[in-house]
Amino acid sequence: MDAPRNIDSGGRRSLPVGMRIDSWRASDGWALRRFDWPAPAGGAARGSLLFQSGRGDFIEKYLQAIGHWHDRGWAVTGFDWRGQGGSGRFLADPAVGHAESFDRWVDDLDGFVAAWLAGTPGPHVLVGHSMGGHLLLRLLAERHPQVDAAVLLAPMLGYAAGPLPAWAVRWIAGAACRLGLAGRAAWTERLGDGDGPSHRQRNLTHDLAQYADELWWRDRHPELALGAPSWGWLRAGAESMAALAAPGMLEGVATPTLILGTPTDRLVDARAIARAAARMPDAELRWFPAAAHELLRERDDIRRAALGMIDAFLAEHAR
Repeated sequence: MDAPRNIDSGGRRSLPVGMRIDSWRASDGWALRRFDWPAPAGGAARGSLLFQSGRGDFIEKYLQAIGHWHDRGWAVTGFDWRGQGGSGRFLADPAVGHAESFDRWVDDLDGFVAAWLAGTPGPHVLVGHSMGGHLLLRLLAERHPQVDAAVLLAPMLGYAAGPLPAWAVRWIAGAACRLGLAGRAAWTERLGDGDGPSHRQRNLTHDLAQYADELWWRDRHPELALGAPSWGWLRAGAESMAALAAPGMLEGVATPTLILGTPTDRLVDARAIARAAARMPDAELRWFPAAAHELLRERDDIRRAALGMIDAFLAEHAR
């Protein structure tokens, strides 16, 4: 196996040698921007790992975590979700993250996973962050792919909306859509400059260097950047989360699943994560109290602890 590369010293801002960026056609012909990084040559292949990031993300944000798994022998692949990153947009305004329904994303994921399972060696592992975790869990609950293990990182199973209950957020988003605002941004997003704390940065990570990396990629490749979600996305997300929370859905997920989260997450509801984990027959839930939302882009101590926990889980469940 290749020796681990020192991504911490600057590799987060360059695509690694051997990683391919191309496209995969969904069932309706939509081109999804895909990455594929075969297992390192000269060593024992560990298996195949599919990683899906969250809303507004793109492949380059997670090069460090992807490199970690690759260095341990995994062949790693994944794609930018339809409507974000390098996979096109739904609206004329490319800055607004829109969706009419999350069902199309589940269909895309189902088709991609089916082709991946048929064409790659096992064991097969699914890893998803935030919205990606939500969609992976829907895939497990609704389509039951034959994978060996799954890891969900701060999965979006409820909005962190302060005192507002889930039904109120859904009602407000639905009312905005009925008023003709479905394609309008629900708020104005302020990124900050990466040199000091900002509201968005504090929500995502305590590591200013990791946050600056994201801004670096967005500045040099603005076609990958996405802004705030639309009211339509908020309504579609609420509907999708309600469907996943329906009786019997999570109880039917037989895949061994590790769920990592933070109890003080400002973007997703930690209580909803705990409720979901309790309903799943083979789920382990672990909390990181000192972390923000993006566990794999946090301070070194938090990120390494999370990756170590994932490694141990996969060693047990995806041999």
